[in-house]
Amino acid sequence: MKGRYLIAIVAVAALAVAGLGDARAQTYPSKPIRLIVPFAPGGSTDIIARAISSALGKQLGQAIVIDNKGGAGGAIGTVEMVRAAPDGYTLLMVTPSITAANPAINPNITYDPVSDFTTIINVAAAPTALAVHPSFPARDYASFVAELKRNPGRYSYASSGVGGILHLQMEVLKSLTGSNITHIPYRGSGPALLDVAAGQVAIAYDSTPSLLPYINDGRLIPIAVSGTKRIKELPDLPTFKEAGFDGMNRISHFGIVGPKGLPRYLVDQINAATRRALDEPAVGARIEGIGAAIVASTPEEFAADIKAEYEQLKKVVAEQKLTLE
Repeated sequence: MKGRYLIAIVAVAALAVAGLGDARAQTYPSKPIRLIVPFAPGGSTDIIARAISSALGKQLGQAIVIDNKGGAGGAIGTVEMVRAAPDGYTLLMVTPSITAANPAINPNITYDPVSDFTTIINVAAAPTALAVHPSFPARDYASFVAELKRNPGRYSYASSGVGGILHLQMEVLKSLTGSNITHIPYRGSGPALLDVAAGQVAIAYDSTPSLLPYINDGRLIPIAVSGTKRIKELPDLPTFKEAGFDGMNRISHFGIVGPKGLPRYLVDQINAATRRALDEPAVGARIEGIGAAIVASTPEEFAADIKAEYEQLKKVVAEQKLTLE
């Protein structure tokens, strides 16, 4: 008898907790939601965040306020989200810089991308590409590498920040090619690409959504692109794999996470609302129009992707002996 009473009590308690979650879900959100973009305006992360913000706000019934908090390769905005209350009102747009590269290479990073984030959804993914200013004396990957080797230390590359995925991938390129290029970090892709387009820096490595506007108007010349196949926006541009450098074939994710401890009912609510927002034709067209592909993952799928890439980049950093020096 006591056993049956205990089972009944546990069942009632479980139903009560479930009901509490449903009730809370019906009252969330009751005020605007801040979506931190940990980079300066103008880069791919900012573009995709703004592409979904209006539709997501409509789905949730409250405004999504984009808050650009650049600096330290994205760490400043990320730490602000990590320290926020897990109430669903402070979210973060992440890339591999935040979830893998920065914590893999920078010993001063104070967050763990596996244990300190609550994954919500991987919104989209995009290949990355190598591009140069039109004054650079190369138009293909073989000539690009040959020029770097002929003139060690002459050229610089711009990145979205120290310790970011773009910085780390260029360091991998330097290691693979045995070249010497100076790193010039910026507070996001936007200002970095402006300086490359202006000829202040010779080389850019970034996601295609950031690069395509500059490539399309001739301000940057593409050299190679990551991915298993060529992209439709640049059908004549070879992949790194085709050029013989498969180690550069990484695809960037753009997803949403919350602080550690974000309740599951909020995760599910935001995930579902984001999926509905991504189903809107105008949102999908804007994201795909800048060279990205919609993913719309489950929280578990996104968590597994983050863990796998973080572990892989930690291995790369150790094997290549990469540092921030």
